[in-house]
Parts: sequence; C-alpha cells; structure tokens
Amino acid sequence: MSLNTFGHLFRVTTWGESHGIAIGATVDGCPPGIALTEADIQPWLDRRKPGQNKFTTQRKEADLVRILSGTYGGRTTGTPIQLMIENTDQRSKDYSDIAQAFRPGHADISYLQKYGLRDPRGGGRSSARGTASRGAAGAVARAVLASLAPEVQISAYMVQMGSQHIDRARFDATQIDANPFWCPDAMAAEQWAAYLDDLRLAHNSVGAVIEVVASGVPPGLGAPIYGKLDADLAAAMMSINAVKGVEIGDGMAAAALTGVENADEIRMGAKGPEFLSNHAGGILGGISSGQDVVVRFAVKPTSSILTARRTVTQKGEETVLVTKGRHDPCVGIRAVPVGEAMMACVILDHLLLDRGQTGGLRGRIG
Repeated sequence: MSLNTFGHLFRVTTWGESHGIAIGATVDGCPPGIALTEADIQPWLDRRKPGQNKFTTQRKEADLVRILSGTYGGRTTGTPIQLMIENTDQRSKDYSDIAQAFRPGHADISYLQKYGLRDPRGGGRSSARGTASRGAAGAVARAVLASLAPEVQISAYMVQMGSQHIDRARFDATQIDANPFWCPDAMAAEQWAAYLDDLRLAHNSVGAVIEVVASGVPPGLGAPIYGKLDADLAAAMMSINAVKGVEIGDGMAAAALTGVENADEIRMGAKGPEFLSNHAGGILGGISSGQDVVVRFAVKPTSSILTARRTVTQKGEETVLVTKGRHDPCVGIRAVPVGEAMMACVILDHLLLDRGQTGGLRGRIG
C-alpha cells in the first residue's frame, strides 16, 4: 500500500524528497494527441517556485521540468508521462541540529512513530518542496482541459492572512498577479506586506486561507455517493502540505444559515436553468451543477521558525529547539498555484470519468 497516487482515471503519482536528487510526478491516464512540451508546463511551475520575493523561502530553485516519457513530437502518446524536477539548492547542513529532535507542529514526530525513521533534511516527503510535483501534474491537466473543455477556467487567490481578510467589495481579479500574495484586494495586499514583514523579522510565521474557483465546469461531473466531486476536491486540497481545513461553497458558514437563506433558487434563462446564488459552491449531491465550483482551504503557519520552542529528542529528553534554514513566513502564499493545480487534476479526472460513463450526455431541462 504505497498511497502516493491520487485520481481515478487521470492518476498522478508523486515521488522524491526535499533534499534528494530530484522530485517529480508520473502522470498516467492522459489522453493521446494532446499538445504538450516542457514549455507548456514551465510557466505553471514558475508561479510557485521559491525565492521570488522576501515573503517566501530564499531557497533558490529554478524548478526546471523535464519530460522523460509519454510524449512524441510535442504530443502525448497515451502512455505514462514522467516529469522530473532537479533539486539544485539543498542545504542539508541547516538541519543537522534537528536530526535528533522534533520540530513542534511538524510531521517529524509522526513520521518516526509510523516508519521508525525519518529524513530530517527539510522534512523529506512532508516538505512543501514536493508541491512542485503537483504543479507539474496540474499543468498537464490544464493542457488536457484546454483541448477537451476549453470553457473551464481555474483561478486561485488568497482571501485571508492570519486574522486579516480581504474586502469582497474591493475584489479586483486584475490585482491577483500584481502583488506577492495573489490577493484580489490591493489595499489588503499593502496591509499584509507590512504585517508579514513584522512577523518575519520577529522570527514568526502565520497561516492563510486560499480560495480556488473553477468556472465553465459542465453540469454532471461527480457521483452521488463514493465518487462525489466535492469529496475528491476536499481530499485533493487536504493532501497539500500544511492544509488543515477545506470547505465547499459557504462551507462552515452554511451551518449558521436557515433553509430559506441557504437554498440556491433557480429560474429559467435563455440557455437553461440559472441559479440566483451559489451557497452550494457549484456542487449538489456530489455532482456539479454548472455553476462556478468554489473551494477554500486553510493553511497553518509554517512550523519551522527561528523562535525557540519546547520539544523532545528521539531519546525522549526534553529540550528547546530553534529551526534554522530558509523557510516561508507564510507558506500559504506558494500554496495558491498548488490549489489551482489540484483543482485542474480533479476536474479533469471527473470529466474523463463522466465521458466514460455517460458519453457526456446531459439530462434535458426545459
């Protein structure tokens, strides 16, 4: 039981460690004949690579992707696509002091309790470094979606940093790529810069909430019980390093609504049914409704900080630990493009499942 693979038909297996020779992904189930080169994948990796500004880890990785198999003449062959990203800026010596002690809040202790050993160099498989593999797989999924369902568009952005939220009244999609936080609220982005600068200089870190939206998703994706679209999306987002919570649509806030408030009313429009609101986040009974699919996930504060924390050693001795090295003061920043990648993989997977089961046919309304 490896548990390193996700997906039903579009299947992604990630491999490699933070301080190993390379990391990567094997993508299986990609339809043949899709235009795909390294140049199609690289821009999506560039969005999450480290060291781009002072608010992310200063580890310098080019994150250059190589396609080792699965394409010929710039098109997919239908065979497994092997993607590799070399690690070029490891500093394993930064972790020598923690080789025998556990970082509070990190997976060090649970890895040892499960496997009887652990890789202290950057956390091995538990490191956010591995999300580059997700970005590469997501880029493949986007290429397939562009061919099979070009109307599907995916966007993610940060809506909360620590206790500070965006103002939805100031939401401006053009601002998302204009600041280091993928923030659609320019005023909030300015405030977050000062806030995070103070935390960074104080050797501290903070969490964040990311919203991912897929528009143009056709109705009918997903299954009623064990193949729910929202269940697979929740599992995909929860699989991202440091994610501690996921919600669809209004999510937890729906518990505070009445039935009258929560029901997304429906009227007939020129092109069929139109919903007057989207509390459900575009998914009803595990099946897409044709509305925007809206997912949010919460990322905890980075566990590796320069402030001393109480812990124990592998021998069971109590000690105090300061984690040296290069770490994100808000790991949620680089989680934004990773959320997009996971959304792309799940939407494509369910599109392929639906084509296989129904042939893409739709129940007629009106």
